[in-house]
Amino acid sequence: MIAMLFALMAPVVLVPLDDRPVTRQLPTMLGAIAGREVREPPRALLGDYLTFGKPDAIDQWLNGPRASGASAYVVSTDMLAYGGLVASRVPQTSYVDAYFRLRTLRQLRRAQPHAWIAAFGTVMRLAPTGVPAIGDAATFFAAYPGWKYLQEYANLHDPPLPSERARAAELEALIGPDLLRGYLAARARDYAVDLLVLGHTAAGTVDRAVLGQDDAGPVGLHVKDVAALQSDAAALALGDRISIEPGADELGMALVAHAFARAAHWTPRVRVIYSTPDGAAYQDKLEFAPISTAIESLVTLCGGTAVETAPDLTLYVRVPGTGAALDDALAGEMRADALAGRPVAFADLAFLTNDYASQAAFAKRLLDDGTMARLDAYASWNTNANTVGTALAEAIAAGAGRRTHTYGDLAHREFTLNRVLDDVVFHTEVRPELNRTLDAAGVTDHTYLLPGVAATTAAQNRTLLWSRAQSVVERMDPGYHVAAIAIGLPWNRTFETEIDVRIAPDL
Repeated sequence: MIAMLFALMAPVVLVPLDDRPVTRQLPTMLGAIAGREVREPPRALLGDYLTFGKPDAIDQWLNGPRASGASAYVVSTDMLAYGGLVASRVPQTSYVDAYFRLRTLRQLRRAQPHAWIAAFGTVMRLAPTGVPAIGDAATFFAAYPGWKYLQEYANLHDPPLPSERARAAELEALIGPDLLRGYLAARARDYAVDLLVLGHTAAGTVDRAVLGQDDAGPVGLHVKDVAALQSDAAALALGDRISIEPGADELGMALVAHAFARAAHWTPRVRVIYSTPDGAAYQDKLEFAPISTAIESLVTLCGGTAVETAPDLTLYVRVPGTGAALDDALAGEMRADALAGRPVAFADLAFLTNDYASQAAFAKRLLDDGTMARLDAYASWNTNANTVGTALAEAIAAGAGRRTHTYGDLAHREFTLNRVLDDVVFHTEVRPELNRTLDAAGVTDHTYLLPGVAATTAAQNRTLLWSRAQSVVERMDPGYHVAAIAIGLPWNRTFETEIDVRIAPDL
């Protein structure tokens, strides 16, 4: 009984992949839904886009008083070894430094022998971080046009097919020997560090590990890396303690949700329903396996199991190309389940073919008929692994909180509102307008904005999102209003926004 109470009352510690909302903000919001505190290192230690995090300071924090006494630790090995996801794509950090930084996991295990320790890393994606050669970004690794040539080169077959050899030689010349050598060195180092993660898992330092293949399809330099890591994991007989699967940004959320379910002594039974008969075979061009592979892996990573009958939770997945009749059927099934009080999570992947209009129209439909307010989770706009992982984590956090009587209803409403404002309103309405304004001003690359441009764009973003937020609240949660909201562009680009919104009942 004492152990059970400790697991429910003790915090979960997370070392996130970086400081973006999807990796840092959303996991703490999941904690509020489940009624569990999620502690993270100070944001200043996590870096900011091209400014990398501070692994050595995070090491001290992780083994210091603020992180002690947790029931679970979820640690990004990319942050711990390099300083975050972007830092993992450049050759700056040596393997030796990464090796010694990851040894802190052993120290953590000795200090917290009864805690559940999970680690997540990434298999390096094919494209380096793409930025224009302006301002501080001009000296960043593989700034334009280097990243463009490297991206094309890495997406060729390995070795190149006969039809690709001439272009491969052209690209090697365009890239130059120093940049190509640095890129390949970073790939080799990342593979070696991922092997360290497998070793820590085999030694019992880590209880559960996952390596996510960051954005990369079925062809490219990463294929050999993934195959080799799968073979290494099999040789170590790690079984279900390790998985190698598509995705990156959602891995921390999934493991945090797993920690909540584990503390509740609950293995969520998840049924998956696709919007089309062949939906399970759909494959995102940025993932190396069909969607069903990603979803099955994520269900397990979240601590659940896939079932066909008697589910605790039904995950509905809308794939690109779903026609009007099938959309009607999907909406009807979800609404019936939600009205009956059955937990429903929804992942809308329609945007994957740039079908933003369809994505927005379907979300509007769910808002207008009241279904959105009854869902346990909603997510859209991202790779399918990230979208599905977000939806599953939200629904499992809610389910765990209900089972432990710590569920935060208001926090749950705010999380879903955050996803609608971000995934739908920002990406289908606001972001296109921001980009049009930038284009009109002659700023055609939106991946890195100079400080003055970034400040003006952030102000426009705040105005546009603020003006729409209350309307969404009124449609999702009648009787509530926006009590406070903060809006920003965390990485000075238009790729994502950060929204911190609080709602309160009308008096």
